[in-house]
Amino acid sequence: MEPASTVLIVDDDPVIRKVLGDMLLNQDYILVQAADGVEALAQAAEHRPDLILLDVMMPNMDGFEVCRRLRADPALAEAPVVMVTSLDDRASRLRGIEAGADDFITKPFDRVELRARVHTITRLNRYRRLQEERSQLAWVVEHADDGYLRLGPDDEVLYANPKARLYLGVEGEPEALVAEKFLSLALRQYRLEPQDSWAGWPALSPKTLFRARYLVRPETPTAPVFWLEAAVLNLPGAPRTHLIRLKNVTAQIKSRRDMRSFMTVIGHKLRTPLVPILGILEMASEPTAWKISSEDMINSLSLALRGAQRLHAELEDILKFAQIPALVQDDGGFSLSQFEPLVTEISAGLELRAVTMSMSEDVKRAQVALPPQAVEVMLWEILENAKKFHPAHSPTVEIEAVRESAGRIALRVGDDGVTLSPEQLEQVWTPYYQAERGFTGELPGMGLGLPTVASLVWGVGGACRLYNRKEGPGIVVELILPEMSAAPAP
Repeated sequence: MEPASTVLIVDDDPVIRKVLGDMLLNQDYILVQAADGVEALAQAAEHRPDLILLDVMMPNMDGFEVCRRLRADPALAEAPVVMVTSLDDRASRLRGIEAGADDFITKPFDRVELRARVHTITRLNRYRRLQEERSQLAWVVEHADDGYLRLGPDDEVLYANPKARLYLGVEGEPEALVAEKFLSLALRQYRLEPQDSWAGWPALSPKTLFRARYLVRPETPTAPVFWLEAAVLNLPGAPRTHLIRLKNVTAQIKSRRDMRSFMTVIGHKLRTPLVPILGILEMASEPTAWKISSEDMINSLSLALRGAQRLHAELEDILKFAQIPALVQDDGGFSLSQFEPLVTEISAGLELRAVTMSMSEDVKRAQVALPPQAVEVMLWEILENAKKFHPAHSPTVEIEAVRESAGRIALRVGDDGVTLSPEQLEQVWTPYYQAERGFTGELPGMGLGLPTVASLVWGVGGACRLYNRKEGPGIVVELILPEMSAAPAP
């Protein structure tokens, strides 16, 4: 059932307002009244009427002025205005047309004529509004980030918006004919998952209509896996006719997968150091524990201490990674004149004895677009990795800061530790990936160090590189950072 049309009656004479209201009573209209031009404008703004019956001769603001103001308001400019007047001369009608009136009704009123005109104008106005809404909806659909298709009973494509055509590799405008059926188009690029949900397509029972359905394009050497969620809606009044929404859910799928990986790593990394701690504490709680030798007790407590230290290190890695958004949001910069003292401080904390640094006076005067805390986190992670993955845990580290280009500073940290394979070089910026696992077994660390660094650098428009040293074993971590006065690269 269509909603009732709203009619605004504007007249300074209460008798005329009542006469007009009585004529339209019981005609399924919502009637709103105004006694002058100011009230008329306020009521029109509040109720957005489908028709305004506007008296011409009113004090202070006549109907012509009210009509001009309505037409000047973008929200009310399309509202139909019928001027109610006792003036029947040509000049007055021309003036009303110039003000924007759509029609005229002359006093005294003819009940049949009045009802006919109001019915016709409100119906046309409702149709105009419906067409505008459909036009707006069509614009939204055609510019949507999701793909939308309307499928016929035999799976023929009756409509496909630009995004749907892109996903399915179909050329042409949204209304252009698509010769191939939907499922045939989908199978060119995608696998249907889960297969049980697609059984019997396009005939779907009420039980299977709202099942989860995906189009999956498997990973290739040149492209990652791509997921589309295919949501189905039966169109009312059209059996076996479907509206399909294709939504790119690759990021959500990857996020859920990464979360599962995160929980797996967390569980393993945190449980492992807890085993010796809990074991020693349980042993110490037994009465017989105090009868063991002092040497055995010291060895047991040393084992528990190492477990506690490892647990502390793992928790610090997690907390640093979780703090990345807060670090990037800090608007402060870091002066490279403070970089050398920071290197000295962190090297001492990590007990690194062979760290050298070079930086020109020009670079020392630069300020990079990262807050001091972020630079400290980055430097600590890189130097800690250099020590952690060195065969003897005693690397020689060379650090240099140079002007890479106008407005961009390159920080390079090289060590003489291990050399990485191409596959390891590609994966080091991925959270929870540990390059050392393939050739040295499991070492302390959660694979969050370099991803932490990358997230900070990428967050300010910088770039990261990691490559093997040319003159011997070891790697170089290179960070390209924008200066405070320079805009980040796109």
